[in-house]
Amino acid sequence: MDMLELSRKLHPLERKVLPNLEKTISFEQLVEKCGMQEVEVMRAVQWMENKGIVTVKKEEKEIISLDRNGLDYKKNGLPEKRFLDAVKDKALSLAEIGKKAGLDQNELSISMGLLRKKNAIDVKKDKELIVSISKEGKEFLKKETAEEKFLDLHFPVEESKLEKDQKAVFDEFMKRKEIVKKDRRAMREISLTGTGEKLSKLKISDNVADKLTSKMLKEGSWQKKEFRKYDVEINVPKISGGKRHFTNQAVEYIKNIWLDLGFREMTGNMVQTSFWDLDALFVPQDHPARDMQDTFYLKTPKKGKLPDARFVKRVKATHENGWTTGSQGWKSAWDAEKAKENLLRTHTTVLSAQTIASLKKEDLPAKFFAVGKCFRNETMDWKHLFEFYQVEGIVVDPDANFRNLLGYLKEFFRKMGYPDVRIRPGHFPYTEPSAEVDVWHPVKKEWVELGGSGIFRPEVTKPLFGTEVPVLAWGLGLDRIIKENWNIKDIRELYKNDLKQLREMKIWLK
Repeated sequence: MDMLELSRKLHPLERKVLPNLEKTISFEQLVEKCGMQEVEVMRAVQWMENKGIVTVKKEEKEIISLDRNGLDYKKNGLPEKRFLDAVKDKALSLAEIGKKAGLDQNELSISMGLLRKKNAIDVKKDKELIVSISKEGKEFLKKETAEEKFLDLHFPVEESKLEKDQKAVFDEFMKRKEIVKKDRRAMREISLTGTGEKLSKLKISDNVADKLTSKMLKEGSWQKKEFRKYDVEINVPKISGGKRHFTNQAVEYIKNIWLDLGFREMTGNMVQTSFWDLDALFVPQDHPARDMQDTFYLKTPKKGKLPDARFVKRVKATHENGWTTGSQGWKSAWDAEKAKENLLRTHTTVLSAQTIASLKKEDLPAKFFAVGKCFRNETMDWKHLFEFYQVEGIVVDPDANFRNLLGYLKEFFRKMGYPDVRIRPGHFPYTEPSAEVDVWHPVKKEWVELGGSGIFRPEVTKPLFGTEVPVLAWGLGLDRIIKENWNIKDIRELYKNDLKQLREMKIWLK
């Protein structure tokens, strides 16, 4: 490798750090030698590692560093030495020693105990304790103790590298208040490679410019400068740019499909009354789906308001005797109080019911869609969620027929990446005829059910619209539709919000 060519690619931070490198040096020592910010040294080391100038060895180690009191003692001296220094010329009371040496009550107490063990002080009791220095104390004050030598170490230090006497001091300091602390830390050891050693011996010019400025152009000083070469081959950190959650990307794509087909979006509250969620769709009031085991009911407010009286009257009559729909109804009394119960919507079909009720004859033909969250009291597993998206659609048109329904569904799934769609007979409480929607899975080589569809029964449309009109309807499971795009097998993976998954997940494209 051409060392001169490599030197021309060095960043200004690398140029500052390189002369301070040794054969092997810890990151902390390097920061101290360079006199730079830690983040600047870290960047320079990473860049030099990418260029093959250094290698970085990272290892988890037990690290000792000075705590609050330890830093104070390193700067101002140990409490026991300050204690002795205060009484070296004159005997003093404990209060006077504390004031003169800047020691608190705890430090005075510890110093007294330590110095008495060493016979470094004499204590007399008058009205209060009077302390004077002894002959041994004067000798102790002159010499450097093992504790002082320990505080002079370059911290942080590895516990495993402490010598026997240093380990004894450390153990003693751990018994005292906030002198040292120990934690597990990732330590970096930086070593020069063969290339790095050759480069460090090279005289690198200081007359290097990192960028061309307007001032250089104006003064003409650029002609005397050597410009740093940019290394386009170097490894750079991967950047994870901001983006929408991948599920939301699919939701927006699906909305655009229906908008392009001339549909208008339906929106509404996630909290609905049982009237709109169930009764308006001709679901009997004793249906199992109304049980708390299947539906989330609200405690507060437990009940909501019923809509306009004309809708209530028609729905009540339809449930009890079929009203004028040609049906016999459910042959049981309809309870208005039960219809007032608040719940988390179990499907977006509730929006279809409310939309139909808002239409007038002159609004027809009309077509609407919704992509929204629904809630069911389900046990969560690899293919079931208690909170999920549903793709809803209705076409309200006197001339609509089943072939139109088939056409809309095939077009939607084609745009979603499923060219083969199969419609087969099914059963749903509020559509007749009803149909299951299957798509062909090209990998599994089998048909997969992705939703239900049909034409709303007169018992649904007539009470809401006032007269009987064909309404094509479908409700599709969005989560099951989109998970194949990312090869997700467990439906829970769509919403686990794992940062690594979010960064690596491919953009929704069809």
